[in-house]
Amino acid sequence: MPGLLLHVGATVLCAHAGQAQPSVPNANVLVSGQPTVTISGPYLIAGCPFVPPLPGPCVTAQWIVGATRVTSFGQPLVIQTGQAVCAPTGTPLVPLVCQTRVLAT
Repeated sequence: MPGLLLHVGATVLCAHAGQAQPSVPNANVLVSGQPTVTISGPYLIAGCPFVPPLPGPCVTAQWIVGATRVTSFGQPLVIQTGQAVCAPTGTPLVPLVCQTRVLAT
């Protein structure tokens, strides 16, 4: 499924509205002047308000589905329509704002 490429300046939230940021930017491919992200690097989540006893707030997330035809160093790039899973809650990441020029499949 095609989707817009995500970059380090994209606004990505966990399902509980915690701010997610990539931990490993990919400076070899730039969009809108900012590095993209491959699915191999985890996202770090700050400010997740989900606080029941278990499993606790979202801390990290890993993209499991990204671009199928656009890669960097053999790793798929993260796209807006991809799928990610937050740990330890198992909820998805939600990309809200990203660049609007580069579409990948």
